[in-house]
Amino acid sequence: MKSEPDGRRTRATSQSLKAVLGVRDLVMSGSFAPGERLSEPVIARQLGISRTPVRAALARLEQEGLLDVIPSGGYSVRRFSVADVIDAIELRGVLEGTAARLAAERGLAPARLSAFGALLTEMDKIVAEPADSFSYEAYIERNAEFHDMLKDACSSPLIAREIERVTNLSFANPSAFLQAQIELPNFLGSLTVAQGQHKAIIGAIEMREGFRAEALAREHARLARENLDFVLQDERMIERVPALSLVAD
Repeated sequence: MKSEPDGRRTRATSQSLKAVLGVRDLVMSGSFAPGERLSEPVIARQLGISRTPVRAALARLEQEGLLDVIPSGGYSVRRFSVADVIDAIELRGVLEGTAARLAAERGLAPARLSAFGALLTEMDKIVAEPADSFSYEAYIERNAEFHDMLKDACSSPLIAREIERVTNLSFANPSAFLQAQIELPNFLGSLTVAQGQHKAIIGAIEMREGFRAEALAREHARLARENLDFVLQDERMIERVPALSLVAD
């Protein structure tokens, strides 16, 4: 039996990834209403790809919990409650806390600790910037990089995969509600608090203090819960977090 040519396999993988990322972005950006049935042909045209990878993407996103299966066939956008959002944030905290504890117990190689140190130094510089020159995009990128490194630090593909799955629900993402608060007077102050927690988590991991690292990581995730409560109090803030369009009262 002939194996699939590398070029064809690479193109198929690329199309599959494009489909998953594209459909997820469309849903989380509020392009579809909660409960709305998703059309494979329409999505395929929007993304500029064939229906086959779109079909596979819909099945994957149903497994991630973003879509519901329609009994008669097809998929619809899932409706989330505020309690669902809170639970997703809490779950991320539990999983990241576990990753931090295991990283501390198992130990990190000097090269990985050095990488964390370099990243934290870069984030310190970003957070120290005055409000009129602060780079929101740079902070979001580095914050995502920190959390990606943290999930991989425990050397558990299973835990890393579950953390990635829950953070794919944009309202559970570490940076989910920052966009809504960027113009607030205390915005940079809140980032300074978060950055202090980042450094404390890595410090505990370096000192092999597993339970402390876990507690710090879980406390860090609760910042997102506080941010959620703040955003939900003001409809103008909600408009800046498109993913909340999927949340029903």
